[in-house]
Amino acid sequence: MWGPFAAPVVGLMVAVAAAAPTPSPSPAVDAAPVLTSTPFGALPGQQVTHAVTISGRGTLTATRVTFTTTADLDGVTTRAEPGRCAASPRTVVCELGDLRLGTAGAVPRITIAGRVRPGAPPGTLVRNRVSVTSAESTATGGQIASNAYLLPGSTATRTDPPPESPAVGSEVPPPGRSMRVPAVAAVVVAGAVAAVALLTRRLRRRHGPPPPGRL
Repeated sequence: MWGPFAAPVVGLMVAVAAAAPTPSPSPAVDAAPVLTSTPFGALPGQQVTHAVTISGRGTLTATRVTFTTTADLDGVTTRAEPGRCAASPRTVVCELGDLRLGTAGAVPRITIAGRVRPGAPPGTLVRNRVSVTSAESTATGGQIASNAYLLPGSTATRTDPPPESPAVGSEVPPPGRSMRVPAVAAVVVAGAVAAVALLTRRLRRRHGPPPPGRL
């Protein structure tokens, strides 16, 4: 009974399938974050501003930007164009929604400002990192940008070593005096003794030797 209708039905299904539109592949997305820190190398207690922009072309769905730093920031303020952010001393997460890159509109931009918390020891590595994820990057992973620097070491000047103590038994002259004074005094005393001896000899020659029994 159904034999005469089977061939036309099969042919109709093939024709419908051939006429159905083939979905076009989604355009490739090329997006990359750019991180700029001003001033670069901010020291503890110094104000710093991190600016994040997203360049490229294509459409991003449910775009999220995550900023992290290894140096605590005090008084963090954020601004996202478009979107909104949630901030903590070391992490800022911004939800930007759907983005169309490469159009005539403004480039997505996030500004993060704060003061580097004092107390970080010299030699600490400060690493700032930003990543961009979206529904399109689920398989390939997010795009990342970062910068890093070391806090400088101590700038304290070296102190001179303490003066050495004089050796035991050595004579340390007081200020304003010379170690030659004792030598000069010895020369003067020796000259006086020689003069007395010479005078005694002359007196003995003039008066002759003393009589026997007398000293």
